Amino acid sequence: MNSKLKTQPEQDTEMAFWDHVEELRRHLLIALIALAVATFGSFLFAEEIINLLAGPVGSLDALQSIEVTENVSVFMRVSLLSGFAISMPIILYELLAFIIPGLKANERRWVIMVVIFGSILFLIGAAFSYFVMLPASLTFLLEFLGVATKPRLSSYINFITTLIFWMGIAFQFPIIVFALAKLGVVSVKTLAKGWRYALVLIAILAAMITPTVDPVNMALLMAPLFLLYLLSVLFASLAVTGKKSTDKKED
Repeated sequence: MNSKLKTQPEQDTEMAFWDHVEELRRHLLIALIALAVATFGSFLFAEEIINLLAGPVGSLDALQSIEVTENVSVFMRVSLLSGFAISMPIILYELLAFIIPGLKANERRWVIMVVIFGSILFLIGAAFSYFVMLPASLTFLLEFLGVATKPRLSSYINFITTLIFWMGIAFQFPIIVFALAKLGVVSVKTLAKGWRYALVLIAILAAMITPTVDPVNMALLMAPLFLLYLLSVLFASLAVTGKKSTDKKED
């Protein structure tokens, strides 16, 4: 009979687990609300963004819409991407606030730094895909076989927004490594020794993200990604150095 009853430590562990679940739910809810508000706000200028995204292919006149709901779906997709970019600082902060419980004063400072630089790096990655990768990729794709091509609006926007999104995420890698190094999940030595494996993984990632199969476009993506990996090693070193100095002060 008594064996079926939970001990006090087990009850405390279960309560702590559900407290963490509730805390995660709260942070995710705030992030989703921020994304929803930013997405709805993006409705005001989504048309201007669509015109901007159509720039690399010429203009909206170079695209065609076939299905009845195509224009609406494109409008919503662009608004969602814009809302994600606008709400990025809040999303990053809410994720970090859950991962690092009981933030101290010095920890809050570097969390804010991660949020700021993470948001900036996302925009840099998006700009890189738009200004560097897209012109080269579209030239190859549209001129391949010399056949005149008029892309569909939805296909083109899906292609360009997917590329911008994943390049923005990829450019955040140094900040992610910085946070993991602060938490002690990764070490500088492991990152420095694993550059060969990282190069292979970057090549695979470039093959998945790059819209074309030619080596030129893959190199355009691999080069910045590998530089980002090296930058990640530097960020991890800074994170560990800052952590050691903080620990010495507390001692």
